[in-house]
Amino acid sequence: MTVKVFADTNLFVYAEAQDPIKALKALAIIEISPVISTQVINETVSVLTKKYAFSLSEAHEIAESLLDLCEVVAVDAQTIRKAIALAKQYSLSHWDSLIVAAALLADCATLYSEDMQHGQIFEGTLSVVNPF
Repeated sequence: MTVKVFADTNLFVYAEAQDPIKALKALAIIEISPVISTQVINETVSVLTKKYAFSLSEAHEIAESLLDLCEVVAVDAQTIRKAIALAKQYSLSHWDSLIVAAALLADCATLYSEDMQHGQIFEGTLSVVNPF
């Protein structure tokens, strides 16, 4: 049985950014075809175009590659309901709770993210790992 991992938006941004150390760490995780949500793809496009001056066309090419490379799960009504409960239980922001909810619903064991507390465990099954 393969252990599933979930990758947060920052990995895909760092894979395209100027910091070579962070880029290498991010690419190593991306190469294992992690699970991501539709939120991660949309946030990646937004961050690359707004903060890193990528053209929309360039950002869309990256989005297309993520759709091909990763297992993509939709943020749907079930995900949002779970996110609301998680936000209350763990004092998470709405956006972080959506990431955690998507990872839990996709049966992932690891959530790679720089935005949450390294080592935190959600619902006894999902561990946060900060790869940076």
